[in-house]
Amino acid sequence: MAEKINEKGIPKDYDLDAKWDACLDLSLRRFAYSSVAGAFSGLLLFRSPVTRWASVAFGAGVGLGSAYSDCSHLFGKPTATLRPATVSETPASQDAQE
Repeated sequence: MAEKINEKGIPKDYDLDAKWDACLDLSLRRFAYSSVAGAFSGLLLFRSPVTRWASVAFGAGVGLGSAYSDCSHLFGKPTATLRPATVSETPASQDAQE
């Protein structure tokens, strides 16, 4: 299987410049769009300036958090996922007897 090589002669999987550019673009867009969504929802839902700014900050945090998650996947280091605990089929009293 042939690897895709960019104009610099670097395989596409190892081109960190392209990954950083994509991550920066994704982060800035999500930060801006969610901040605007937070400001709009703050104007609709809240009367106090403090709560309106809090909704803007919340929206910005949601945008940066989702960008961080996607950038970590882009760099090949997925964030920790919650896995269900393994449950034994035998009752605890039988485990203690053995």
